Amino acid sequence: TKAFAKLPASVKPGVVTGKALTDLLDAAKDAGFAIPGVNIVGTNSINACMEAAAKYGGPIMVTFSKGGGQFIAGKSLSNDADSASIAGTIAGAKHVHEVAALYGVPVVLHTDHCQKAWLPWIDGLLAASEEFYKANGKPLFSSHMLDLSEEPLEENIGICKDYLEKFAKLDILLEFELGVTGGEEDGVDNSDVDSSRLYTQPEEVWYSYQQLSEVENGAFTCAASFGNVHGVYAPGNVDLQPVILHNSQAYIQEKLGCDEKKPMKFVFHGGSGSSTEDIKYAIEAGVIKMNIDTDTQWAFWDGVRGYEAKYHDYLQGQIGNPEGDDKPNKKYYDPRMSLRAGEEAMAARLVKAAEDLNCVDVLN
Repeated sequence: TKAFAKLPASVKPGVVTGKALTDLLDAAKDAGFAIPGVNIVGTNSINACMEAAAKYGGPIMVTFSKGGGQFIAGKSLSNDADSASIAGTIAGAKHVHEVAALYGVPVVLHTDHCQKAWLPWIDGLLAASEEFYKANGKPLFSSHMLDLSEEPLEENIGICKDYLEKFAKLDILLEFELGVTGGEEDGVDNSDVDSSRLYTQPEEVWYSYQQLSEVENGAFTCAASFGNVHGVYAPGNVDLQPVILHNSQAYIQEKLGCDEKKPMKFVFHGGSGSSTEDIKYAIEAGVIKMNIDTDTQWAFWDGVRGYEAKYHDYLQGQIGNPEGDDKPNKKYYDPRMSLRAGEEAMAARLVKAAEDLNCVDVLN
């Protein structure tokens, strides 16, 4: 029996990996929707993602950055040899595995930008997935992103191919990056990069497609740059050219001589603040996931800020409020209250994102 009427039978509630994941992404490409990929920093933001997905009736991608993993383990810890980043990312992933199915939606467990110097972080997560695979017949993580776009193309794809060989044995999907996403996010600063590197060429996408397609059981998605920038900027400061993705698909289709109009699965980085027109046009070119971080960070904070504003007079001391000098305020300053307000605001913002991504009511 199918869990979701509109999705392939392999896709079920909970963490989606392996064939179920590629089936889900193919279904997104065919149906014309993209999955929100959201950076998280703890169980509050993780749960807000899944709460939102249950509300909008679609899948969600929960994304751990190296810094987010470190934060989950605890900022007081030493992060020598990425030990805290590895432990925190694994701990967060295990939380998702425990609760995801309860939300009744497909959840993709993903990690974000990993440059060359950070590969030991991925090595640590791979070791955890190997253990998890032995015990459960599936990996701990659905997918990992390797961002070697600072290296020459051949080296970038060569390292990606080596890792994809390892990923394929564990049913883990690879996301790779071509060109550079501008701006700054979580320790990756490309704000001074030469603008030509913000735009990927179809020949580069084809070369990558050819190389990675040689890996048996390999599954991959491509973060090709088309002017993307991390963060939110004033209108006119970012020149997105999603036509690059359309051109790349046509180029690969011509080279393959196939009927498939969208042979490559693309992902969209730096999605916060993008126009809905650019987003829709990118989805038409085979974008199956869009990253969101800046907008959801603001939403979470705005929820907390609104809570403080609403209950300001009940949050100035443990005792004493407008109802009386001897009235206790414990139920207002309980951390769960302000954190819950943040979760609700973040979830609401993600429902809006899902609307932009055509990702509403795509399950049933």
